Amino acid sequence: MTAELWDVSRLRFAETAPPALTAAQRTTMDHAWTAAVRANPTLFDGPVAALTGFERDDAGGLSVSWTRLTYRYRVLRGLPDAPAVAALFVAVLQPCDDGRLLVGRMSPTTSAPGRWQSPGGTLEPPGDGAALDLDVLRLHAARELAEETGSDTPADALVPGPVVRGARGSLGFLFSAPPRPARELRERHAELARTEIASGVDPEFDRVELIGSLSELRALPGPLASYLELAAERFFGA
Repeated sequence: MTAELWDVSRLRFAETAPPALTAAQRTTMDHAWTAAVRANPTLFDGPVAALTGFERDDAGGLSVSWTRLTYRYRVLRGLPDAPAVAALFVAVLQPCDDGRLLVGRMSPTTSAPGRWQSPGGTLEPPGDGAALDLDVLRLHAARELAEETGSDTPADALVPGPVVRGARGSLGFLFSAPPRPARELRERHAELARTEIASGVDPEFDRVELIGSLSELRALPGPLASYLELAAERFFGA
């Protein structure tokens, strides 16, 4: 499956029950998660909002079914006959005031070491009983932007953009941030990285770059997030 970018005029969410697992599937999942944590002790089995289905209509509407899971359910993607669940994520396109776009490289201790992507991450579910909606997405996107780049951009300054269908079946919700000076973007990330390293924490982005074209993006050393080239094409007007 190749990634796709969709323009959405109406977005709806419906919470569903978590998928049922057989005893054998749960045991296999737990063993696989234990092995993954042994290989990367920084992995955390925190809560996630997972995609269970979606439906598009001819008027640009998108209805998303989701459920509350934890990160260990990701290993189900490798199990035969396991329930189909995929990731929901947010990503923020952060431009410079000179027209370039910020991208970051995931550090070795993350779940995708060496991968280049926009600031963002897997969607966390709202509190128990709370609904998932555009405001929740926007708040999560602003938090990811701050945690990965040091930005102080408020959530209400983020503009919703297209939805991306990822190569592994994920759905991502893209936002655009207001432009910032290039020097400010670099200095904020550098200060964030220094602070986190001093406290014994690896920054999520071990490197950021400001790219001015698709060719510069494609020349980056390492893999790209499945949606990134499509998002950059839209950003640069290609």
